Amino acid sequence: MNDALRLAEALIACRSVTPADDGCCELLATQLQAAGFACERLDAGPPGGTVSNLWAVHGSGRPGPTLLLAGHTDVVPSGPLERWASDPFVPSHRDGRLYGRGAVDMKAAVAAMTVAACEFATQRPAHAGRVALLFTSDEEGPSLHGTLHAVQVLQARGEKLDLCLVGEPTSVDRVGDMVKNGRRGSLSARLVVKGVQGHIAYPQLARNPIHDFAPALTELAATRWDQGNAFFPPTSWQVSNLHAGTGAGNMIPGELVVDFNFRFSTESTPEALQARVLGVLQRHGLDFDIAWTLGGMPFLTPPGTLHAALAAAIEAEFGLRPQLSTTGGTSDGRFIARICTQVMEFGVRNASAHQVDEWVEVDAIEPLKNVYRRTLEALLP
Repeated sequence: MNDALRLAEALIACRSVTPADDGCCELLATQLQAAGFACERLDAGPPGGTVSNLWAVHGSGRPGPTLLLAGHTDVVPSGPLERWASDPFVPSHRDGRLYGRGAVDMKAAVAAMTVAACEFATQRPAHAGRVALLFTSDEEGPSLHGTLHAVQVLQARGEKLDLCLVGEPTSVDRVGDMVKNGRRGSLSARLVVKGVQGHIAYPQLARNPIHDFAPALTELAATRWDQGNAFFPPTSWQVSNLHAGTGAGNMIPGELVVDFNFRFSTESTPEALQARVLGVLQRHGLDFDIAWTLGGMPFLTPPGTLHAALAAAIEAEFGLRPQLSTTGGTSDGRFIARICTQVMEFGVRNASAHQVDEWVEVDAIEPLKNVYRRTLEALLP
């Protein structure tokens, strides 16, 4: 059994349901400190500091870039325990797979990153530049007191990050087939369309907000927001929830609540998307209130030094040349990109992330660790 697999099992055994860390950061810090890393806690959140953030750095002082390995220790809830074949927080092996909550998202990658960094620092103590690690327990939750907080602290200190690898599960059919070199932005809104409540038999005395909104909905759903570009698909607009009524079948509702979301490319800005939506709503004469939430800005890392080193490492370990992609949801890379010019994501297959009986291929963990170590060796000689 290799060190990365042992550490992945130990992390899975921690019941770190977001925002809890349940000892993960202490476990990781112990390993990193033994390899010469200076470790610091940047915990944050409500009173008592419920979010754990670990910042660890190793460097000899030789000139060179700072390369960050980043990930999260928190996991989503397990769901109904009776649906799991084994306890989600007891690492279990079946048919070449390691089962447990967080195995894919993303404790296997956190373990691989930690062991890779320790091996690298031990074998090359006088390497160029710095290798840093940032682990948080607030990625699966609101993401307010984890990486975002740590980035703000580092920014205030004047820290300069040059390169970053995030251990998100990016692979699709085979480990190594996909690397994320960016992510779309996320812009959400809650729209309240106001009407006049009344008896359904007397529509002339009421105003139905569902009927009022229907033409605007048709226009919004048909709108081409942008064309995308070589790295991003076109911006999409989707309704996630639409609710009206009191439950009575003989009443016209007084308001309609609509939740919707943009996943937007670098071809659009939040301000432009908001203005276009408001234009549609106003053109259709709606009486409404709207509240916007910007979940994250898009970021993009074109092929460069990080991509070259990572792709070569993946090819050496997995025999694949990875495809670049910006698909999927948001990640903490959106925060790191604020202070880092090159941010990419690479990890195991995402087939079972957040599912019952979450699993990772055991045979993928050691080569994943080697990919991270090879990337460090190439960029911090």
